[in-house]
Amino acid sequence: MTVLITDQRRYPHGVPCWVDTEQPDPPAAASFYAGLFGWELTEAMPPGTPGSYLVATLDGHDVAAVGATDGEAAWNTYVACDDADLSAAAVMSAGGTVLTPPRDAGPGGRFATCADPTGAVFRLWQARRRLGAQVVNVANTWNFSDLATSDPDRALAFYSQVFGWQVSGDLGAGMIRLPGYGDHLAATIDPGIRERQAKAPAGFADVVAGMAVTDGPSGWLVRFTVADRDESSATAERSGATVVSSADTEWTREAMIRDPQGAELTLSQFAPPS
Repeated sequence: MTVLITDQRRYPHGVPCWVDTEQPDPPAAASFYAGLFGWELTEAMPPGTPGSYLVATLDGHDVAAVGATDGEAAWNTYVACDDADLSAAAVMSAGGTVLTPPRDAGPGGRFATCADPTGAVFRLWQARRRLGAQVVNVANTWNFSDLATSDPDRALAFYSQVFGWQVSGDLGAGMIRLPGYGDHLAATIDPGIRERQAKAPAGFADVVAGMAVTDGPSGWLVRFTVADRDESSATAERSGATVVSSADTEWTREAMIRDPQGAELTLSQFAPPS
């Protein structure tokens, strides 16, 4: 991803484009995330329609959403596709599972819920009116989604077949790239990306997601940029969340938290070497 503030961003096929969280009590979750990130949440479902889908905005730009579920709270990652029905068929051909067949989400777009062969659940998103996250990589917005998988070779073979993803050794372990994505960014919303990343490894501009090996269940994890990890963690705790773990990397200060209804996410503060 790249820093972006616009309301017309379109995501190419194969690029993670949106995140939402499904919660047993959406209004309570909306209150929590409004307090944590300063989001404003607006009901997107037409009056009289069952269910709830609260779209979160930051300074008027779409950043995420809160939906309803009868099950466990969780964060979801959506991957852009040109045609949800064709992509769902590709998921099955590659050894994955279509958990919820493609269906319309009103005029916003068309989606399907899928699982890769290692069990990680994700969603396809064919955008119509709702294009995806319109501001990312700034404080209190979505930063990245990471695949935690029990079998990276099997998972990568699947995502390569469905979306064309690759992992390049030159970028270090766990950096998933979509060839040509950097060219798309340079031609659309980030014309200075090549100059800004002149010292980065070849292919860095094409990175669309991360991947790590896990001994536990496979799944997609979401991280959000924050200005101060410790301050945001404390805010979350005061509102009923639990800090699961904290860690410092070469470039970030991070904390995984579990929100009051049980959905996990990572708070990530950019802290490059001095």
